[in-house]
Formats: sequence, structure tokens, C-alpha cells
Amino acid sequence: MTFADLGLSDELLRSLDDSGYSSPTPIQAAAIPPVLMMRDLIGIAQTGTGKTASFVLPMIDILAHGRARARMPRSLILEPTRELAAQVAENFEKYGKYHKLSMALLIGGVQMGDQVKALEKGVDVLIATPGRLMDLFERGKILLTGCSMLVIDEADRMLDMGFIPDIEQICTKLPKTRQTLLFSATMPPPIKKLADKFLSNPKQIEVARPASANINIDQKLVEVSSRGKRRMLDTLLRIEGVNTAIIFSNRKTTVRELARSLKRDGFNAGEIHGDMEQPERLRELDRFKTGEINILVASDVAARGLDVKGVSHVFNYDVPWHPDDYIHRIGRTGRAGATGTAYTLATPDDAESVANIEKLTGLKIPRLAAETVEPAAESVEAEAAPAKPEKAASEKPRSRARKAKAPREATPAPAEARQPEAPQPRAPQPEAPRPAPRDQRRSRGASRDDGPDDGGWNGPIPSFLDVKLCS
Repeated sequence: MTFADLGLSDELLRSLDDSGYSSPTPIQAAAIPPVLMMRDLIGIAQTGTGKTASFVLPMIDILAHGRARARMPRSLILEPTRELAAQVAENFEKYGKYHKLSMALLIGGVQMGDQVKALEKGVDVLIATPGRLMDLFERGKILLTGCSMLVIDEADRMLDMGFIPDIEQICTKLPKTRQTLLFSATMPPPIKKLADKFLSNPKQIEVARPASANINIDQKLVEVSSRGKRRMLDTLLRIEGVNTAIIFSNRKTTVRELARSLKRDGFNAGEIHGDMEQPERLRELDRFKTGEINILVASDVAARGLDVKGVSHVFNYDVPWHPDDYIHRIGRTGRAGATGTAYTLATPDDAESVANIEKLTGLKIPRLAAETVEPAAESVEAEAAPAKPEKAASEKPRSRARKAKAPREATPAPAEARQPEAPQPRAPQPEAPRPAPRDQRRSRGASRDDGPDDGGWNGPIPSFLDVKLCS
């Protein structure tokens, strides 16, 4: 099947050809025709299946007919995070370049005045996070009565972040005769209830079993002690022949410390977490995408939706607290038909979290005992460690030789007057064990939960915030 078989316009087919795409993914092939027929839709698909294009492409063709009015967007896409909203905006720019559609991005952390000016010009597509949308609505700066199409993306993530009440309120502000599309990787009861309430006779599409992990990902669980995690990670990074990797941790403090430690050990590593301003995050992601760095240490702010091609490995330095996050973390590799490898470092304290993950996925993660990796770790450390002990040993005998040299040069006394022999220098005492390298010690801040990522944006306004024509 090709995109031409799905009923898309010639302009869209041309933009897809420019982007190098000829065949739709399963979710795209199943979702695009009913969306073009103006059906409500529930799409259940794991991350990395191309679901963003499954609603962006038909929306472009649907919105090609009509005209935007001031403060009244014609369509609305709700995203849980600013990064995902920005990524959807990039998709509209890429696929809609031969259509004359206006688009605006409505997210927190950007000056509200600039966003109000964009809305006053009128937009065909409004991409927003729920919080900022509700803020502007309550200020009377936006009207939703002209919105004929609503997309709720990453619905299960919306649930995790507490956005469901906002979404319910937003839905009540929209016309009842609208088209609603809901996409989610899983379908927990609250999301099912939301769909039953606000979707009309939806067509449900499921391209993979809910909460199933990608079969293209080779998953392994390494059983380690808390003190051995850092050493094990270093070993795996060296012996696995990692091309590009994302390392996930539960805490922002651990992300920062781990990134610094990896840099000291000679790895080209960067970091991304919620304490960073948005421009910093985007710079780190660009460095990772362009290959300037090949290891990205991240908190769960980067776990969902971000599409980076060619990630060969994912490492869960910490077992995720929520089992759904495991699916989304490892989904950063093995994308678009490629294969990947995912390692999870689990301590005895993680047994309950691991059990919850396996219950959710219905699969038992293959175990890898630490002992099977340790010999490789020792050989790596022997090659990489500086020869400090040998240097210290060579210095000490020289100092002792200088002390013993004076008696040998003195004139020997007569036998009858010779004094008893001076005591010989004491034998060298064995050196005390060297302290463990710094990166093997437990970090003081590693056990402290410093709260969820806030995802703040305080940087300059991206170019796609302004209303403009996609041409």
C-alpha cells in the first residue's frame, strides 16, 4: 500500500515524497481513511509507530477548504508537553508546505502577548498544552466555538500529568458537532470513560496490544547492587559497542551527576531534564540528533513522543516508578522497523516495580546476572585506569635507598670498638586499600526525590510561534 491509496491530495503526496516517505505505517493506513471521512476515532498504538502523521496528514487536507477567523481556531490539537507540541508543529510545517494553512503554538513559558497577537490574526491549526489554553480562555483571549476538529494526543500521558479535568472542561467549550480524534498508547479506565463521554460512535483502531513492548527491541534486565550500578553502566557502554544511547533516570539530580561522571570518563554525553530552560533542552537534543554527542542522559521529560532516528540502545539506570514509563522509555529505540537494545539495571529494592512492568506488558524480561558481565568490567578498568599504584611503589624504594646509603659510605670502625649493628629499616608496610573511585560511591543526592519535571520554557520564541503560511 502507498499513501496514494489512502485518498490524500496531490499536494500532500508531493510533500511526503519530498520527505522520503512512500508507504504508510499500520496506524497511518488504518487511521487516515476514516479521518478523511470525518469519523471520530480512537487510535491505540505504541510509541514510534508514526501516529502523529496519522492525524496531521488528513487534517491538512480537511482544513484546506475554509478560512480562519480572528481568535477562533478552526482545529485544536492538545499535547501533554511543550516538546511534543513543538514536534507536532514541525510536522505541520513539513507536510503542509504546499498548503496555505496558518498555524500557532500555544504553550507555557512564552510571553502571552505574542500568543494573543497570533490568535487575533486567526489560525487554521492551534497546537496547545491544556494549561496555557485554559489560561487564555479564562482571560477571554480565545473562542472555541468555531473549532470543528479536536485531537487529544498521548491521552494516557495526559492522565498521568493530571490534565483530564482540563480536557473535560475544554471539550465542553467546543461545538458538539465536531470531529474528535483520541490517541493513546494504553486505554486505562479513565481514558475509556473520557472517550465514551466526548466521542460520537468512534472507530477504534489498535495496531498493537495495549502496553505491549516493541518486538524489535531486545530487552534485558541486569541484576545489580545499588553500589554497582554505575560500574555496570560503564561496562555495558563499553562492551556493547553503543552508537547512540539514551540513559533514563528517575531523578533530575541523578541525571546531572551521571552526565558529569560520564563526561569525566571520556564519553560524549549530554543531559536533558526539567530544570533546564527550553532553549537548553532543544540545544542538547540538536547536539544528539546531529551526532555531536552520542549519549543523552534524560529524565522522563524526554521519554514520550520525541523521535530521534538511529538510537541503538536505551539504558534504564533506574527502574521507572510507573510501568507505563517503561514502555515509552524503551520505545526510543527500535523505531520505524529498526532493531534496538534496552537494558534495565535493577536492584533488589526494585522487585515490585519490575513485577508491575512485567504484569503490564505480559512478558518476563530476560535476566542477566551481574557476574556474567563483571569479568569484562575488570578488564576494561585495567585498561583504562592510570598507573598510579606502580608510580607510588617506585618512589618509595628510592627514598629508602637514600636513607640507607650513609652508613655504607662511613669509615668502618675497628672490630673491638664496633657498636652493635643498627636496626635495619622496617620492611615496607602493605598499602591501605585505595578508596573506590568517585563514580562508584553512592551519590548523596541520589536517594532524594526532587520532584517531577516542571518542563519550564523561558527561552526565545521559536519561529513557528508566529502565525504564518505553511508554504
